[in-house]
Amino acid sequence: MKRRTFFKTSAISTSALALTGITACSTQTDSNKEITPDYTSFDLNEFTVEQLQQKMEDGNITSSAICEKYLERIKSVDPVLKSVIEINPDALQIAAQMDKEREEGKIRGPLHGIPVLFKDNIDSGDKMQTTAGSLALEGNYAPEDAFIVKKLRDSGAVIVGKTNLSEWANFRSNNSSSGWSGRGGQVRNPYCLDRSPCGSSSGTGAAVAANLCAIGIGTETNGSIVCPSGVNGIVGIKPTLGMWSRQGIIPIAHSQDTAGPMARTVKDAAILLGALAEFDSNDAETHIEKGEIFKDYTQFLDGKDLKGIRIGVASEMIGFNAKVDALFKEAVKSLKTLGAEIVEEVKFEHRRKWGSPSYEVLLYEFKADLNKYLAEHPKASVKSMEEIIEFNKKNADREMPWFDQEIFELSHSKGDLTSEEYLKALEESKKYAGKEGIDAAMEKHKLDAIIAQTNGPGWTIDWINGDHFSGGSSSPAAISGYPNVTVPMGFVKGLPVGISFFGKAWSEPKLLKITYAFEQATKHRKAPGFMETIFG
Repeated sequence: MKRRTFFKTSAISTSALALTGITACSTQTDSNKEITPDYTSFDLNEFTVEQLQQKMEDGNITSSAICEKYLERIKSVDPVLKSVIEINPDALQIAAQMDKEREEGKIRGPLHGIPVLFKDNIDSGDKMQTTAGSLALEGNYAPEDAFIVKKLRDSGAVIVGKTNLSEWANFRSNNSSSGWSGRGGQVRNPYCLDRSPCGSSSGTGAAVAANLCAIGIGTETNGSIVCPSGVNGIVGIKPTLGMWSRQGIIPIAHSQDTAGPMARTVKDAAILLGALAEFDSNDAETHIEKGEIFKDYTQFLDGKDLKGIRIGVASEMIGFNAKVDALFKEAVKSLKTLGAEIVEEVKFEHRRKWGSPSYEVLLYEFKADLNKYLAEHPKASVKSMEEIIEFNKKNADREMPWFDQEIFELSHSKGDLTSEEYLKALEESKKYAGKEGIDAAMEKHKLDAIIAQTNGPGWTIDWINGDHFSGGSSSPAAISGYPNVTVPMGFVKGLPVGISFFGKAWSEPKLLKITYAFEQATKHRKAPGFMETIFG
């Protein structure tokens, strides 16, 4: 089996492949009438981790058989979605080993034998590359697993492959298209194939939503877990900075980056959160004091009422779409019915002060952190940001057919991390989003969580103009490094919309209690229908 996978027949020649259109996977009958495949039919559709474990425990199915089904699902569906960038050639071997251990009475935990996909900016010390979707990093075989990937293997999970993403985690151009990468092509939204999957963890979001795996992992600097989760109708958790190690992940900025779970249910996301949560002494620079980390976050999912819980509405982060507002009002009603006390007007005094300094921090840290990553990866053919910039220029027809690399060039022009401009921006961004932002608002109103709309409906994919986001609320939690959980809130014309719950550092237990109760009361999650367009 070739490393570039058995299902990618044209090796992702980006523009040509994308322009062939969504009907490229249709078949023809003898009468020459086009038939669209039924991507909604799948034996394991919407199966949870718990359900898969029960089937294996009962002897009704093996991990090997489960993985074979998901691999066939990927082979069938992903030529349309472009959500999986590479298949792990060892996946079935790993599954067979987990089956053998199960037969011997050894169960490693709730993820034993469960198929997982994770984003292609996370190192795996195996036969798969780690490229951040960039052709410049083709051939980058990591010397070892990222910290979280090692924990994933130790948990007994089966690594099926890696997911496509917005190239360089959507930090190359201001006019980028979420989900597009030079290596992987354009990820599409499984609810409506001409719509954006949001970025940068677009491939994970689309793959999990479309049932190409049981659970997935994305990464976020600002919105890159919660937005693709919301737009693709799934649950996403951006953990507190430091809960999951960032060692072995292609960086943007160490003061904001984190990986996190993406799943179809809160419980599945909580299972994955606990399995990979561990403080890494080699990744200690988080600007957040160390808090309590649990091995099992499902213990907080009691599914009961929310009496005694106070939730504030981030009133300045709603109102960007009337249809989304209507769904949000219904969500607030559901929370009230569950017994939560709602504070309708929660404002951040310094909301307009955290954005600019945060962007400066990202520019400075991107250059420093990326160069450090490349220095630690001898098989990478490029050794610095400067060499990547030159590679992109020389390969502009493949790497920059739609948008440029002005963010790379601006980052490269910055000084080092001793710069006064950087240090001031870092201090201000953390202060205004954290202590004088989320912390101050929650203390003023005595809140357990703050809510806002995760996203607007998915926009049409546009390679000429780039993304046109229709609203979001990720910044305060992203910049401060605090936790943020998004769950499905409903649909606008068949397009998923999420609701975000965020709070103080290390408040995951409380956020999971609230989101689980909301999820169980509302049950908004629905499998995608793979519409070609909402028009006509």
